[in-house]
Amino acid sequence: MTDRDTRRLSFGSVAADYDRYRPPPPPEALDWLIPRGATAVLDLAAGTGAVTRLLAGRAEQVFAVEPDDRMRAVLAARCQEAAVLAGRGEDIPLPDASVDAVVISSAWHWLDPDLAVPEIARVLRVGGTLGVIWVSRDTRVDWVAEFNGLMRAAREADAAPAGPPPDRRRRREVRFPPGSPMSPAEEHTVEYTLPMTKDDLFGLLGTYSGVITLDHDRRAEFSQRARDFLDRQPWDQIDLPMICRCLRSTRLPG
Repeated sequence: MTDRDTRRLSFGSVAADYDRYRPPPPPEALDWLIPRGATAVLDLAAGTGAVTRLLAGRAEQVFAVEPDDRMRAVLAARCQEAAVLAGRGEDIPLPDASVDAVVISSAWHWLDPDLAVPEIARVLRVGGTLGVIWVSRDTRVDWVAEFNGLMRAAREADAAPAGPPPDRRRRREVRFPPGSPMSPAEEHTVEYTLPMTKDDLFGLLGTYSGVITLDHDRRAEFSQRARDFLDRQPWDQIDLPMICRCLRSTRLPG
């Protein structure tokens, strides 16, 4: 198993915390991504269902596809309105032209576009939309930048000793294979805030693969640094500034 596979499959080990602490995108993002009149929508790589729950009520049928059994169990328990299915972006267990929208939140970088894009195009109806979401903290705020620096330090501590560092900007690129029946992506950004306590922020840090996969000693060291940082802050609860970046592409004929 590669390091990438280890990270990709690590989230299930903290599924309950992932569901509790990971911030959802704002409803305004779904307003922009889901076409009017949609009757069936798919949350792909759905995790524990933060987006699935936002989709419930927006269409008559809501499907959620997630490969990890542990994440899927939490999803099914938390969102009984959705049809929860085992599957991957590269092998979607739905018929051709069965949904009006496919939404992928904070998971595009785990997919293989050469395999996933044809599958997404297959299940989308003509005129339907692919919506890709990234939710991030707003590092224009000083304390948030320092908070994010804790994550960078964790990734570097767990990095392979040789080879160039990964280009993290590529994680947020949407690439379609040549000839894909998808329109060029449009972009929309929503800025919002979420109330978070110090314990919420500490719990959030533990839901990222770079932290989950640390060995015991490194994780204990990281946890202490995180606690020390949060203890220095003059507040007990704060509105965490967030940025939700959305990309939308339409399924073309053909």
